[in-house]
Amino acid sequence: MDRDDRSRTESQRARAVEGEYVDPHYWDQRFALEEHYEWMKDYSRFRHLIQQHVKPSSSVLELGCGNSQLCEEMYKDGITEITCIDLSAVAVEKMQKRVLSRGYKEIKVLEADVLDLPFDNEYFDVIIEKGTMDVFFVDSGDPWNPRPANVNKVMTMLQGVHRVLKPDGIFISISFGQPHFRCRLFNALEFTWSVEWNTFGDEFYYFFYILKKGQRSSESNVLVDRVDMPSISTFHEELETEDYIFRINVDEVESQNRL
Repeated sequence: MDRDDRSRTESQRARAVEGEYVDPHYWDQRFALEEHYEWMKDYSRFRHLIQQHVKPSSSVLELGCGNSQLCEEMYKDGITEITCIDLSAVAVEKMQKRVLSRGYKEIKVLEADVLDLPFDNEYFDVIIEKGTMDVFFVDSGDPWNPRPANVNKVMTMLQGVHRVLKPDGIFISISFGQPHFRCRLFNALEFTWSVEWNTFGDEFYYFFYILKKGQRSSESNVLVDRVDMPSISTFHEELETEDYIFRINVDEVESQNRL
């Protein structure tokens, strides 16, 4: 199979799977069978970045925990005041049993929607999402001009995050979304946070966004230049996971723009 055929196969596979991601029943069925899966790599790849921005005393909310081990790894690092939420009742029940069986009694796991956070204003020091926001983009069309319905969901999520963050709180978003796509949303005028980012991964980039509430500057409105990323087809390890689905739409559009 040549590169073009492989690219078409990857695209077809992505289209078949991405439609399922917006169906809540898909996640219940998946979590009933699957014990563990890590989107955007495991904790060891970005632990150094977490430690720079999250204090052991921080109250932390994880959005869309699924069956990730992120909360458990942070707990081992001394960050114990953690609340995890997920829309899937199956994921929540299994996670509750898992953390209790391992003695992590301080970790709370709740069934909740990231689009309707059931917490008081200014409640958490840190909010973390890893791949959750990216799910809202899998069927959004052109990443340069995503469908309004998708943008509305992302903005609703960000508004909720901003509301429940403490005045000096930090929102961490771990994503495939490049800055020239994400910062247009992060920098909406209604938000008071500053926006910065790091990358992790050897050659295949993942973005680690740090949004600090109450620290917005006039420079926040500056447009971000495009960040070039290596072609997905060169990273066989990634093609063995589902992470590639979040990349393939962007790769296709950028390839078309070069024609």
